[in-house]
Amino acid sequence: MGTASSDQAEREPLLSPSSTETNNLPVYSRVYGRRWLVLTFFSLLGFLQGMVWNSWGPIQNSAIRAFGFTKSDIAVLVLWGPVGYIPWLLFMWLMDNKGLRVSLLLSAFLMLLGSALRSVPLEEEPLRRWLIHGGQLLNGLAGPTVMSAGPLLSTTWFAPDQRATATAVATLVPYLGSAASFLLGPLLVPAPNDSMPTTARGASGGTPHDLFIRDRIQLLMYSEFGAVAVLFGAVLLYFPSRPPMPPSVAAASQRLSYRSSIIRLLSNGRFLMIAVAYAVPLGVVAGWSGVLDMILTPAKVSQVDAGWIGFWSIVGGCVFGVAMARFADSIRGMLKLILVLMLAGASLSATWFTLTCLTRLTHLPSTAATLYTSCILVGIFINSSVPMFFELFIETVYPVPEGITCGVVTFLGNLVMGLLLFFLTFSCTDLSWLNWCLTGSCLFSLMLILFFRESYDRLYLDVFVSA
Repeated sequence: MGTASSDQAEREPLLSPSSTETNNLPVYSRVYGRRWLVLTFFSLLGFLQGMVWNSWGPIQNSAIRAFGFTKSDIAVLVLWGPVGYIPWLLFMWLMDNKGLRVSLLLSAFLMLLGSALRSVPLEEEPLRRWLIHGGQLLNGLAGPTVMSAGPLLSTTWFAPDQRATATAVATLVPYLGSAASFLLGPLLVPAPNDSMPTTARGASGGTPHDLFIRDRIQLLMYSEFGAVAVLFGAVLLYFPSRPPMPPSVAAASQRLSYRSSIIRLLSNGRFLMIAVAYAVPLGVVAGWSGVLDMILTPAKVSQVDAGWIGFWSIVGGCVFGVAMARFADSIRGMLKLILVLMLAGASLSATWFTLTCLTRLTHLPSTAATLYTSCILVGIFINSSVPMFFELFIETVYPVPEGITCGVVTFLGNLVMGLLLFFLTFSCTDLSWLNWCLTGSCLFSLMLILFFRESYDRLYLDVFVSA
């Protein structure tokens, strides 16, 4: 199983629908210690994909000075992430027909090639820009798999009382990669002499300080390429698609075909309702955090401080999300209530942040403490809701395969983010409208979840059929 790709026989369910319905055959299940190694490799791949995607936002002032980029260039570099989701149906088909191993190897190779292109130290400015943009696009093409396959991995490898926790780790660690870029980028790459954006200029000349900034950005590119190369080798050596025995009844049961799954999802009103509730705030927050440095610049927040705010907002969301997932594993059947509380907190925090940025009109105190607190709370509540949404999606549309379900919703989220960043390329001077989008998206999602009727079909199968 180690290095061999999955075949059709490996993808066949271990139990047929009749056996699970009649319960005439015993269900043998087992969890393996190697599941933690598989989860670690998958999570690290998502971590690096998120780090490479968010490389440029936290150092946008330095990139403007060193490479002659404009704010529109930075927005386009971030935009390549959601653009990579355009062929999402192909990646979902590959995951459903070839298994996790083949899908992850392809994603890791795309990341490796993309990070290599970005690292080529060319002096010709136009060609260098094309390579950087091409590298960001290839990294974005890895997104559909690493951002969607977490629930499939948790169902395939983990017992029911560990599924939400495994889903949380697999889906939130990519956000930690984005957080790490907020930390690594500003610490490794020095800011210009002032934190305000400078006029775009060519990078062929410049002061010694400008050339030093270019060298440090090149070092950042090399570092990320080396990390991706090491992880690609590890996944190539060992990443099985599935364990020898399933960990639960749901993991062994028959699933719908690829075509039937797409039809079921697109015709299920309840699924579409919560899919929109997920995609709108997550897409807006992803685009908002990608240009957080630009948003905070008018508030006289430096590039380093903006990086720390972005870092702690994502880290807080990941830690809180894993904790809430562990709580959900212990009580089960309370996903809607947890989401309502999270989205209510996100709505209040986003409103606070938006009004704080409009201190001239609202007269609210605009201090470093209030900006830090409100921004971090937004990240905590929104990012921690991701695994809860994913688990609720799967419970709602079971037996649609997990990879296809989450592929659809992550595509919708990236579509929202892509549209937001597309408009951002034409409106980079005043970003106050982006804060209002953030607040409105959280309130909109909260309303949809309040009216959603939940169900737990997969949980019912595991609890009652395995009893």
